[in-house]
Amino acid sequence: MVANPASGKDIRRLVSYATVIDNLEKVNICKRVVLAAQAMGIQAVYFMMDTFQIGFTVQEDLQREGVLSTEIKILDIPYTASADDSTNAAAEMERLGVGCVVVLGGDGTSRAVAKGINSMPILPVSTGTNNVYPVLMEGTVAGMAAAMAAVLGNHTCCIRDKRIKIFINGEFKDIALIDAVLSDMLYVGSKAIWDTASIQRIVVTRCRPSNIGFSAIPGCIQAVRDTDDYGFVLTTGKSGRFVCAPVAAGMIEKVYVQDAQVQPLGASPAIVAESSGMLALDGEREIKIKKGDNLEFRIERDGPWRVQFHEILEEARKRGFFTKE
Repeated sequence: MVANPASGKDIRRLVSYATVIDNLEKVNICKRVVLAAQAMGIQAVYFMMDTFQIGFTVQEDLQREGVLSTEIKILDIPYTASADDSTNAAAEMERLGVGCVVVLGGDGTSRAVAKGINSMPILPVSTGTNNVYPVLMEGTVAGMAAAMAAVLGNHTCCIRDKRIKIFINGEFKDIALIDAVLSDMLYVGSKAIWDTASIQRIVVTRCRPSNIGFSAIPGCIQAVRDTDDYGFVLTTGKSGRFVCAPVAAGMIEKVYVQDAQVQPLGASPAIVAESSGMLALDGEREIKIKKGDNLEFRIERDGPWRVQFHEILEEARKRGFFTKE
């Protein structure tokens, strides 16, 4: 379990109408995950250490209620109250041989976890703001699906996701799972971008108009699925053709489009930054850009293995995991 206590609390709660999922509800979701996983035969559940002590709270509550039979272990590694905690915890879980990591957060939390793993399956549960990568699901179902992923192994009913690799002046810098957005904002500030007027370019691994966030902008022109072996690139304009896209909860914005096209996997067309600004990765400003920098956005299918929860529970049903004589 990697449960991000900071997810769902960024500035978009002030500039839009996004739902707030507090840490007590995250504790409740984690309880349901643990109880479902132990019912499926899981003998140990590891938790990331965090500032809200979600893992300890889950353990104490379930023990007090007399319903905990599996072992809960809190990772004893340093933590910094930053996104690095999710990355480091995921790396440690993979080192320990954990069969599946359940991630509670938004796109940014899943991205942080993906940076720390190679082959451990991920089951992302939405508790954040931009929730294209994680999905809304009941914690009980998440616990069942994660348990089956661990029991069946071999990436059963998993998909290898795409990701965007970012290079600046030929040097690899970072990754994004859903979108990389170039803006003319000059400072990190609150990290989240909410002003569409600042956007210059959007690169996505997948997009559709039903997304919430900046991937919805190219999604209003062409849908790209997680199974499609290509991504999409959109360059904004100042006038002419425009789209109306749901860029945040309750906010449909008009965005002018200069150019939009498919980008094949492995291609990395270079562009030169026309001004200084910031690169936002999966919704959060991360990298400063200087005028004249050479930028490359390469989309490849070498991201995390993501559990498809409907499919894996159907596979478990076919194998008789839910029936007893």
